Amino acid sequence: MNDLIVSVDGPSGSGKERIAKYISNKYNLYHLDSGLLYRRLTYLILKKKINFNNKNELFFFLNSLTSLSLKKHKTLRKEVISKRTSIIATIPIVREFINNQQKLIVKKILKSKKGCVIDGRDIGSKVFKNAKIKLFIKVKTEIRAKRRHKQLIEQGEKSIYSKIFKDINLRDKNDKNRVVSPLVVPKKAIIIDNSYSFKNTIFQINKAFKKL
Repeated sequence: MNDLIVSVDGPSGSGKERIAKYISNKYNLYHLDSGLLYRRLTYLILKKKINFNNKNELFFFLNSLTSLSLKKHKTLRKEVISKRTSIIATIPIVREFINNQQKLIVKKILKSKKGCVIDGRDIGSKVFKNAKIKLFIKVKTEIRAKRRHKQLIEQGEKSIYSKIFKDINLRDKNDKNRVVSPLVVPKKAIIIDNSYSFKNTIFQINKAFKKL
């Protein structure tokens, strides 16, 4: 189990983070949320008023950053950040920057931890192609929309289910059709259906880990 890398990929709102957290706690692995890195970078770009459509401006800004904070904050989960992140994350130099950040973080973590579980959209297909276990999470679109709608309401944000449903479909389309690192099922990935109870999902995960 030393230097174990587990990739957890899937579309927006599929529950990747919860699944990765479960794996992290169950198997004593470090959890890296790649989405957090993209959200943090988006937050900084908006805060610094960087024109992300200007390649040169964005390039120099990325080069000025040595690392990104992994500290979580509720601001990073706001819908405005989510929408901007889905756009900024399609930019090739942004994906290259975040991918490099992930590799540096994991390399450092593996010096003290026995392994890492990383969740995202292209972890098993692009960033860590040699991951020991590759999981791909699938959930019906309407279920993802209902869960996101409920989450936003609980956070005190205004939310309309039909709009959330439409936004998720658009994000799926953008993720699957982007030129760099499109959302795909990685080779040799195990499909986990997270549409039902989490108990059912845990059963599928533990079954996958028995292959180790």
